[in-house]
Amino acid sequence: MNRPKLKRIPRHIGVIPDGNRRWAVKNGLPKEAGYEKGLEPGLMLYEMCVELGIQELTFYGFTQDNTRRPSVQRQAFQKACVDAVNMLAHRDASLLVIGDYHSPLFPRELLPYTKRHTFGKDLIRINFLVNYGWKWDLSHAQKHFLSSANAPARGLLDSIASAEISRIDLIIRWGGRRRLSGFLPVQSIYADFYVVDELWPDFAPEHFYQALNWYETQDITLGG
Repeated sequence: MNRPKLKRIPRHIGVIPDGNRRWAVKNGLPKEAGYEKGLEPGLMLYEMCVELGIQELTFYGFTQDNTRRPSVQRQAFQKACVDAVNMLAHRDASLLVIGDYHSPLFPRELLPYTKRHTFGKDLIRINFLVNYGWKWDLSHAQKHFLSSANAPARGLLDSIASAEISRIDLIIRWGGRRRLSGFLPVQSIYADFYVVDELWPDFAPEHFYQALNWYETQDITLGG
C-alpha cells in the first residue's frame, strides 16, 4: 500500500504493540523469543511518523502487571525496552521514559531517560511507558495534594507522573485485543481507538496507513 494523501493527521499517536508472545508460539518459538521481533517494527513506525510529520509518539513498553509473568519473559521484555530506546537514541527525536523507576523491575539502563533527552533535529517527541501502571501514575497527584505545601501551586493534571505527555489523538493496538490495558487513562480520554488484528511482529506499513485513513473519517469534537 502506497503512502496515502492525508488531509488530517493526528498530532499524537499512542501504540500498544501486542501479540509478541502469540507470534512466538505461532512460529514454534518460546514465548519470550517474540519480544525482540518487535524492535524492527518500532523503528519502522518511528521513521514513518517522522516522514508524515507526527509530532508525538508513545509506545507501551511493559506494565507493572506484566512483571508477574515468568522471569524469563520478564527479562526478555525488559531487554527489548532497553534495546528499543537505544535504537532510537541519537536520532532526530526527544526521548522520555515514564514508569516506576524506584522499582528494581525498572531497567537501570533507562534511568537517564526518565528526564527527556533531545537528539539531533528533534523532529518528534517519543515516550516509552516502562514498568508503567495507571494507579502508579495517578497516585502522584494524590501524594501532591496531600502535601499542603505544594497543593496550591499545581493542578491535578499537572501532578500525575505522566504530566509531560500530551493528550493522545489516536491509539493503535496491534494483536486484535479490544482493550486499553491501562494505557495513559488521562491522556487517552478523547483518543480514537483503532485495532489491528495482525500481531505486532507482523507489522506492515499498510496497517499504519489504514489506521490513519480510518482516523480521517472520524468526527473529532472533543465532546463539543
